Amino acid sequence: MMKPRIKDYLNSDTALESISIQAWVRTRRDSKAFSFIELNDGSCLANIQVIVDATLASYEIIKNISTGAAVSVRGKLVESPGKGQRWEIQASHIELLGKAPEDFPLQKKRHSDEYLRTIAHLRPRTNKYGAIFRIRSSLSHAVHQFFQERDFRWIHTPIITGSDCEGAGELFRITTLDMENIPEENGKVDYQQDFFGKEAMLTVSGQLSVETFCQSLGNVYTFGPTFRAENSNTSRHISEFWMIEPEMAFADLQDDMALGEEMIRYLVKFTIDKCSDDLALFAKFVDKNLMRTLENIVDNDFIRLPYTEAIDILQKSNKDFEFEPAWGKDLQSEHERYLTEQHFKRPVILFDYPKDIKAFYMRQNDDNLTVAAMDILVPSIGEIIGGSQREERYDNLLKRIQEMGFREEDYWWYLDTRKYGTAPHAGFGLGFERLLMLLTGVSNIRDVIPFPRTPKHLEF
Repeated sequence: MMKPRIKDYLNSDTALESISIQAWVRTRRDSKAFSFIELNDGSCLANIQVIVDATLASYEIIKNISTGAAVSVRGKLVESPGKGQRWEIQASHIELLGKAPEDFPLQKKRHSDEYLRTIAHLRPRTNKYGAIFRIRSSLSHAVHQFFQERDFRWIHTPIITGSDCEGAGELFRITTLDMENIPEENGKVDYQQDFFGKEAMLTVSGQLSVETFCQSLGNVYTFGPTFRAENSNTSRHISEFWMIEPEMAFADLQDDMALGEEMIRYLVKFTIDKCSDDLALFAKFVDKNLMRTLENIVDNDFIRLPYTEAIDILQKSNKDFEFEPAWGKDLQSEHERYLTEQHFKRPVILFDYPKDIKAFYMRQNDDNLTVAAMDILVPSIGEIIGGSQREERYDNLLKRIQEMGFREEDYWWYLDTRKYGTAPHAGFGLGFERLLMLLTGVSNIRDVIPFPRTPKHLEF
């Protein structure tokens, strides 16, 4: 049986004669007859106040209890005469479990995000990061809830792969070869002597693998870590991140767009309804317009717009963009945010992109210029979902693999799914960290993942 936590006591309907709590000290202040200690155990944003009478036999340890220390308290849950809190604890016994010396890094009430990234192992003890990671945990559950309610099957796709899903070459390679004595053949690394007998990488996406299960179980999804060796130090990129990737059998681009919109609206509403206390912190201190942004997503249908029309709107906007919009080029963040924040003032789904800027597995349209691809753009973030109807025609898929210079033998198993009982199907990828940025108003992706991995940064 789980012990009650601070959240449970703060939500209690009645006073309690005997309770026990273990938590970390946020603050301590003393008077002649009492000490007032604020405790937090991570179960919620709020602290609970403990009143420690100077006459207690255990009072002598108070001098060793400082911010960051872990303590155990027994006592009564009583109504609090103070404003802003219903309950407080009158201690009958207090015990110091773990001392926090004077060099505890979180003595101040406010620290910069940049500083807190240097102590990622301690930052969850702050209000902001405790709230972020509670929301992240609840939202992870909601992702599974969304798909399970719709009869999707969760597939655990491999992290180690032998193929490049995106074709961009930004892969982390893994090996057991001796770096001081790398075997070579004809001037190249001899991967035959490596663990797998071939070159192996960390996956950039679980999509290709989950597609194989789509062709047998129907509607499926994968939700797990992905890796990209992109040497980018922007607020939107990290090297290890989590992706939500559903695939639907016997589905087309329209089905794909509908599922993506439904999912975003579901998860935003879930966060508003179930994480309201933590969300309020971000609405007050991080982004004053946060709730208006989120409610706009829940309350309004998303705009659906062909890529070609989006380019036309951008070119006629008279905006001085850093990157000139042009047909055949990918949209930049400034273009995406203009469409969502200024022109339409709501999320936008762009579709039918030029084939030359999209991945090989996307279904080619009849015009031979575009593919049945879609991106969902949201205010503040820009692109949050990228997806497509997949190319189910064997000959067309093989041709695209060859055109892009990939090795056919690396994709033999993927081509097999188009050879034996091929069927139309569609899917997308949603970056979990970007979703968290949308939901919290946090502007740097490094602050919504527990331990950020970026170029030249590998700690903890």
